[in-house]
Order: sequence, then C-alpha cells, then structure tokens
Amino acid sequence: MWRKLAAAALIAAAIGGGAQAEVNEVRMSKQFGLPYLPMIVIEAQNLIEKNAAAAGLGEVKTTWTQRAGPAAELDALLAGQADFIGPGVPTLATIWDKTAGTPQEARALIAMQSMPYVLVTRNPNVKTIADFTEKDKIALPAVKLTGHAIALEIEAAKIWGFDHYDKLDSITITRSHADAAVAVMSGKSEINSHFASSPFYYYELATPGIHQVLKSYDALGARHTNGVLVTSKKFHDANPKMCGVVIKAFEEANAFIKAHPRDAAQIYLTATKDKNSLDALEKMVADPDVDYTTTPVSVMKIVDFMYKVGRIKKKPASWKDMFFPEAYGLNGS
Repeated sequence: MWRKLAAAALIAAAIGGGAQAEVNEVRMSKQFGLPYLPMIVIEAQNLIEKNAAAAGLGEVKTTWTQRAGPAAELDALLAGQADFIGPGVPTLATIWDKTAGTPQEARALIAMQSMPYVLVTRNPNVKTIADFTEKDKIALPAVKLTGHAIALEIEAAKIWGFDHYDKLDSITITRSHADAAVAVMSGKSEINSHFASSPFYYYELATPGIHQVLKSYDALGARHTNGVLVTSKKFHDANPKMCGVVIKAFEEANAFIKAHPRDAAQIYLTATKDKNSLDALEKMVADPDVDYTTTPVSVMKIVDFMYKVGRIKKKPASWKDMFFPEAYGLNGS
C-alpha cells in the first residue's frame, strides 16, 4: 500500500512541478519622447510592482531599457532580451506578418496612445509635400517601417496617384527623433525636414524658420494609434496574470495623465531631464490631439495600406488578428 501511495505522491509532484510559476521580473523596453509617457509614469510610480502584489504575484521586479528606434526594439524582443516593447503600428504589422504561427509569434497586448506625427521643414519653399525635391532630406525613425513613413506614403499616393506612393522615399533617411530635431533646428545639416513625434515637433515649431507641412491625422483622415505594447505569444501564454497586471498599470497611468497633466509633465521632466519648462510640457501632455488610451484606433487604415503596397504578405481580417484577446473588448478599429 505504501508503495502505491508513494507512487501517487510522486506523480502528483511531477504534475504540480510541470506547472511553471509566472515570471518575477518583467523587462520593459521604451523609446524616446511623449508617446512613452505612460511607461515613464508606470516606472516612476512602480505601478507594475503595485498591481503584481495586488494580483497575488508577490514581489516583482521591473527592468527598464531605453532603445533608439523600432529596429532595436524588435531585435530585443526576438532575441528574448525584452518582454514588452512599444513600437508603432507598422512595426506591429511587420512582426505579426513574419511571425504568426511560428514559435516567435508576437502580437500587441494593448495600444499605448493616439497621437499624431507632424512633418516639419526649414525649407521656406515647401508648403506641401509636393514641393519637396531631391535637395531635401526628411528624417524618420525608420524608413518604410514606421507610421511616419507610412503617413508620408499615404499622402504621396493622394497627390501623385497610388502607383507613385513611394515618390519621396528616396529623400527619407533614418535618424532618431532627438538627432533629427538637432539637425533640423541647427540648420547645419543636409537634413532639413523631420516627420516628428511629440515632443520634438513642438521644439522644432518653436524654432524660427521652421514650419509645419503635414500632420499624420490629416494624411489618414482620422486620429490613429501611435504606439502599441507588443509581446511574444510565448510570454503572453505563460504569464496571463502578469499580462493583466501590465494592462492595469497602463490603465492606471493613462488615468493619472488625464487627471493630472501637470504632475505627469513633471514626472516626464524629472525622468528625461528635458530642457522645456513645466508649463510648456503640461500643454503638450494636455494637447487635445493626444489621447492616452489602450484602445487601438485606425490601425487598419495603416495596415491595409501596407498590404496594398506589398509591405506585408498576410492581410489581417481585422485589427484583432494582431492583438491578444485581452484587447478584444475594446472599441478598436
């Protein structure tokens, strides 16, 4: 009898041992600028740690890394060096297209915000994108891969016809937003234009001789998601409670930003050592063009265009194909 009991105990132990505990460290990757304000608030207020404890996950460590551009973030996710990254919709569509159904499959958990990109230039002759010539250089965070690049192509297709959507690709160049802003504002670089994210376009437009050419909301004809929170299916499926914790952290951060824009601006200033005044940053945070929300907006406008031009091979039936089920209850598009 004791042998049967011992065997049963060993089997039960083996079954119990096969169920892995969720991770006790979350590795978050962010880029630069106000699109990452929710992440900056989450880090400053320890919201992942707080919500993990409330969810019964015990003591959880969150590691934060800042990377320049979507390519570096993608590399980190695929190499297993980051659990969550915050790129734009085109990067999401690209990685979903390449990894769906594979061991490296990745999708978005939620959106991070809706926010425009603004194309600025110091060339006084450029009033619309039709005025650019081969003498101009437009900096983007990544040529062809980012929402900035897609918005430029969508606008080009309107002006010159769909077959010429890539007419301006030859004068685009990959630079981080910080480097591009310095180049444009200095007036000493071949880069005289920048399709910028917040807060960089505010800095540039406050500089004499620089003016706005295009806003991405106008190119797409609607507000759109700027950044999404992407993770691997492997991490998601192994850590459902932790994914819920991360979502709650973003919801809490977004609510804080909306209710306390000045305090959120102060957190940004403290974290980034930004040279702007608190009053200026508060206005940027509270800009009516910006909505810190987890709901995906106009995702398919971007993805449908990418499919039409052959940038991705698989066409998602809806935005939900590229997101995990936690987002399905949101009123996305």
